[in-house]
Amino acid sequence: MSGTKGWTRQQMADRVAREFQDGWIVNLGVGIPTLCSNTDIGGRAITYHSENGVIGYGPVAAPGEEDLNLVNAGGQNVTLRPGAAVVHHADSFGVIRGGRIDATVMGAYQVSMTGDFANWKLKGQKGGGIGGAMDLAACARRVFIILEHVTRDGSPRLVEKCDLPVTARGVVTLVSTNYGLFAPTGEGFHLLELAPGMTVEEVRAATGGVLTVADWRL
Repeated sequence: MSGTKGWTRQQMADRVAREFQDGWIVNLGVGIPTLCSNTDIGGRAITYHSENGVIGYGPVAAPGEEDLNLVNAGGQNVTLRPGAAVVHHADSFGVIRGGRIDATVMGAYQVSMTGDFANWKLKGQKGGGIGGAMDLAACARRVFIILEHVTRDGSPRLVEKCDLPVTARGVVTLVSTNYGLFAPTGEGFHLLELAPGMTVEEVRAATGGVLTVADWRL
């Protein structure tokens, strides 16, 4: 495939951020999800939450403007918005476990047709830990996943059934990949939006589960 096809990582994050509603508290996980804080959300009041205790942060800091003591979950230096707070790690998880997170955006290795996702351990990997993902998956009102559509060797990441250790089952609401936007339905992945330059046939061939498409796209 041409390198010009599909969404960039920032565009994948932008597409998810377009789903955020005014007044939401949104947790952003490590990796591509952190890029959501760079998205222009217009007049919507979105409070970005990081499990390490930064609540109400904004875009990644520009070079030369970093505060080395202020980082998001991915260790990137970020800026603060008016009204932001830096809290204890336990208080940050209190927000999560108290059910106050409207949406969490996380990365993953795999997502299944039934909304299961695996994001903490690869096959053959020793050690590792599930981290805060289990709390977020259990307590957030919505779980959005951002990931590359296929692995480096071309294997699908959207699959019929996860064959990696599962973080949580049946919780994924929305999936953004470089190929498009999808919703797990239990019986497949419903294509909600196709990334520029991609065709339905290309996406179907790269998807490990059933792909359904709205009639108007056929």
